[in-house]
Amino acid sequence: MSDLAAEVTAALGRSILPSVIARGATGLRVVAAEDGVVTLAADGSPGAVLPILGRIEAQLRAAVPGVAAVRLAVVGPSRPEAGDLPEAGDLPEAARAVLDAEINPAIAAHRGRVSVAGVAGGWIRVRLEGGCQGCSLAEVTLRQGIEPVLRARLPAMTGLVDVTEHEAGTEPFFSPEKR
Repeated sequence: MSDLAAEVTAALGRSILPSVIARGATGLRVVAAEDGVVTLAADGSPGAVLPILGRIEAQLRAAVPGVAAVRLAVVGPSRPEAGDLPEAGDLPEAARAVLDAEINPAIAAHRGRVSVAGVAGGWIRVRLEGGCQGCSLAEVTLRQGIEPVLRARLPAMTGLVDVTEHEAGTEPFFSPEKR
């Protein structure tokens, strides 16, 4: 491991990793560090890291003077052969089927539902409805509940994005005040 990679790994452990784990990733590690460019890989839920990647880069640049830029690599389980993957047009329907069969019955107990808002480039955009819209635990539900199930069932999935307007929720199961 290079000196830069070791310094970044130490900085990740000191201040960044706890917030990444709180968002639903199980880890964040250095996969490359060359010429000031650090490439990180998120374990568990890379979609949890994307929204805060700018903050992570700012923290690393402040903590480790040799860091010029930070990139996120999408590293996951090995993908099946191309012939085993659903066609691009089948991914939205496959996602809907998994959500309806495995996710929605579980979150119905919280007066919630999740629907597919769209799919592009393997990224599945979902909308949380009912008691999930505006729920203070929505991010946890997405990153530790919904995303792992979809990843296990849909190898063509690249990531999961929440497009819910949480501020518009009128009856969240757990209100932000309860958090």
